[in-house]
Amino acid sequence: MKAKTDPRHNSRKLALSSIFCWLFNDTETEACALLSKEHLDTEELDQSLTDYIVTNVKEHLDEIDRIIEKAAPEWPIEKISKVDLVILRIAIAEILFGNKTPVKVGIDEAVELAK
Repeated sequence: MKAKTDPRHNSRKLALSSIFCWLFNDTETEACALLSKEHLDTEELDQSLTDYIVTNVKEHLDEIDRIIEKAAPEWPIEKISKVDLVILRIAIAEILFGNKTPVKVGIDEAVELAK
C-alpha cells in the first residue's frame, strides 16, 4: 500500500479525480483540477506529474480507447466502470505515451488507484 505522503501517488490520485470530473462535465480540465485538489486531502504532490498525465490522457484519448477496445473486446467502453476506465486510461497514457513511467510502475499504480 502506498503511503499517504507519496507525492507521485497523490499526483496520480489528483489526475484520476480531475479526469473523472471532465469525463462527466463540459468543464475545462483546469477547473476540474482545482475542484479535485479542493476535495482531496493531499498535502504533498507533484503538480507537473498531474498535469502531464491529464494532458497525455486528453491528447491521446481516442487512441487509448482503441487500445482498450482491442485488448478487451468483450467489454465495450460504455460498459466499463467509469472509475476503472479512467484508471486504465491513466496507466496506458503513462506507459505508452509518456516514456517516463516503467511498465511495472504504471501497472502497480493502476492497481493501487483501483484499491
